[in-house]
Amino acid sequence: MQSFKAYDIRGRVPDELDPELCYQIGQAYAAFVKPKCVAIGRDIRRSSAMLQEAVTRGLTDSGVDVADVGLCGSESVYFATFAYRLGGGIMITASHNPPDYNGVKLVREQSRPISADTGLREMQAMIEQESLPPRAAHPGKVSTLDIRARYLDQLLGYVNRSSLRPLKVVVNAGNGGAGLVIDQLEPHLPFEFIKLNHAPDGTFPHGVPNPMLEQNRAATIAAIRSSGAQVGLAWDGDFDRCFFFDEQGAFIEGYYLVGLLAASFLRRYHGARIVHDPRLTWNTIDIVQQHGGQPVLCKSGHAFIKQKMREVDAVYGGEMSAHHYFRDFAYCDSGMIPWLLVLAIMSESGKPLSELVGERQRLFPASGEINRGLTAATGDVKAVLARVQQHYQARARSIDFTDGLSMEFDRWRFNLRGSNTEPLVRLNVESRGDVALMQARTAEVLRLLDCG
Repeated sequence: MQSFKAYDIRGRVPDELDPELCYQIGQAYAAFVKPKCVAIGRDIRRSSAMLQEAVTRGLTDSGVDVADVGLCGSESVYFATFAYRLGGGIMITASHNPPDYNGVKLVREQSRPISADTGLREMQAMIEQESLPPRAAHPGKVSTLDIRARYLDQLLGYVNRSSLRPLKVVVNAGNGGAGLVIDQLEPHLPFEFIKLNHAPDGTFPHGVPNPMLEQNRAATIAAIRSSGAQVGLAWDGDFDRCFFFDEQGAFIEGYYLVGLLAASFLRRYHGARIVHDPRLTWNTIDIVQQHGGQPVLCKSGHAFIKQKMREVDAVYGGEMSAHHYFRDFAYCDSGMIPWLLVLAIMSESGKPLSELVGERQRLFPASGEINRGLTAATGDVKAVLARVQQHYQARARSIDFTDGLSMEFDRWRFNLRGSNTEPLVRLNVESRGDVALMQARTAEVLRLLDCG
């Protein structure tokens, strides 16, 4: 059953994910979680309404009530689950995948994530072994849940609106769902929004909403430069990730936003814990320690970050992949809260985004994530990591296996890890204030990856 992944269920419709399987997912979820009422929402894909209806039937036939949040983003389902104290939440989305894909994200009470380690495998086994429960004697009921007012209050509660300046902001929703929330926030904010690809459209006429791909950034950059906007924003389809561009149109790696937001939280919560991933770390650790906080390393991936944040009661967590997590948002990730906070920092400091992150980019230049495919010649992930480790072993100051292979030296470090979903490895390299060294070491590691 290829659609069951490490963190969610995702596949091509109808080959790998269809209404029949979604009905069974609803049944398996009901049997595993045993909730009384579940929030359910969907993204803008053409197949989402059909799949949502199938999951809903699986739940109600199992005796579970369903609160329909409607067309929304993943964070809306997370919010509905924790704010209304429901037994769980289900989001129908394939985020940034191609139009013919779809998927299912699952959380339980308090929006705790369900991943392969915390229930997905068990649910998959129920379906494969045909051990799903029979129909309940009393089916569940479906009701509509309008979360808009409370959700907007939650988002706006992160900023002091009286301190916000009338900034000009390019917003590129990529024809995903982010535009729906921008329109709801707009009357409450002093910003002038320049809207690109704003209308939800599951055919994705301007390309799949994935700003991580360089070719998908051109429209945002052009709009910033032609309009004189102070900042640009872009989202993926279910807007659980937010991407930033400065006033010159330069794309800002998510790594530097983690440090910026960590500093902002530590000014309010002195000594708080900040959770971060192992891919790029030096800038985050430096900022957190400078501001009297405690950096906490955690394996990449939303399920791991959320669990670690709960364990240490972290006020904020961030990944370089543009996922940002907030304690007051039930430790969940949001693609709306980060940009509100960053625009508040810009307003209060009077500094452009390029200045807010520029010094940190110079102090800790980074390669950005580089993907390399695996072949019979290169070997599998285990072989590649072993080869790279052996090459650098004698020179490394420290080695860490929290997530793949991290090796640190006096002036540079790298993280190399396998993908959870594809036959490839992902490389990130950074240095201490030396762009040329970072670039040279990046090329050196890549040669090791390719040599086989």
